[in-house]
Amino acid sequence: MALSWNEIKSRAIEFSKEWENDFNEHAEAKSFMDAFFNVFGIPRRRVATFEATVKKEDGRQGFIDLLWKANILIEFKSRGKDLEKAHQQAKDYFPGLKDSDLPKFILVCDFERFRLYDLEEGTTTEFHLRDLVHNVQHFAYLLGYQKKVYKEQDPANIKAAELMGKLHDRLEEIG
Repeated sequence: MALSWNEIKSRAIEFSKEWENDFNEHAEAKSFMDAFFNVFGIPRRRVATFEATVKKEDGRQGFIDLLWKANILIEFKSRGKDLEKAHQQAKDYFPGLKDSDLPKFILVCDFERFRLYDLEEGTTTEFHLRDLVHNVQHFAYLLGYQKKVYKEQDPANIKAAELMGKLHDRLEEIG
């Protein structure tokens, strides 16, 4: 059963407190990511793989920290490390992935900072661990939610609706 947004926010607060002092990628990254997915009620083992092997463009073998095929690629670093470098490392894996496995999102994280790249929208969201509770909605796609974009109505449609309203009012007046 899906969690409510209130439950997700409550879990995000607990997660932030639990992980506020961790910093070492090699020691805690996998536990951190399992706990992160648990914030959303998602058992990571069912959807994503650690250390997915991929052949990079230069021919060398690379290891993606976490890959949920066709959804998200996560590259993790120790606290204070360069997230831009992590982002470039994540992009370097793309040539070795099948088109059907390419992620819609890249998340780079260093225990303290989260930077989420929405590759379809071309947007980037960055926040600190303590602010996860205020940013959980950026991960709605993990739960299957999709953004709906409503475009402005064509001015001709608006004008036609106004004219129909006036016609209705006039017909009502004259019975």
